[in-house]
Amino acid sequence: MVKPDIVFKYFKDLSATQIEQFEKLFDLYSFWNSQINVISRKDIEELYERHILHSLGVAKFCTFKAGEKVLDVGCGGGFPGIPLAILFPETQFHLVDSIGKKIKVVTEVATALGLSNVKATHSRAEQITDKYNFVVSRAVTRLGEFYPWVRGKFAKENINAIRNGILYLKGGDLAEEIKESKLKTELYPLSAYFEEEFFETKYVVYVPQ
Repeated sequence: MVKPDIVFKYFKDLSATQIEQFEKLFDLYSFWNSQINVISRKDIEELYERHILHSLGVAKFCTFKAGEKVLDVGCGGGFPGIPLAILFPETQFHLVDSIGKKIKVVTEVATALGLSNVKATHSRAEQITDKYNFVVSRAVTRLGEFYPWVRGKFAKENINAIRNGILYLKGGDLAEEIKESKLKTELYPLSAYFEEEFFETKYVVYVPQ
């Protein structure tokens, strides 16, 4: 069995419930991935580094508060929303994807983990009408294409240390993409938080609202 030690290396103040939930993720995703392919088959052995810890990179930059609402757009099988929901049990997470079978995986995983702070919806982001403190996503599309999907979905009140906005996980050379988007952005390299080679070219892109 693949163990979540790499998660515990960087996140030490976890409750017994959170530790158990992270430990269950490998078996849950191995099972559901064999039914509905949400992670590359060759990637399942790297689940904790490339999907779970990568998702938790958002948490190294921003600590979500109790009562905040976070929208995960194009969540696929639940990344980054599920790992973040485990880490922040008092924050509400709304995971959205336009592909129904991926939302089925999210629902089943959240239920198996007892995550009462997760709502999963089969929908396009543009059709969501609620307001959120933050929007998270993992490399769904180019930033300039992504922004119109979520513009206008932000709550006016800021209760975090940082302003409400987008927290986008993206890799590679982002200079051209950011310039093309014409958005005011801040780039935070995940290599500042995680020492593994996988994170050398990975970033949290913060777009304040």
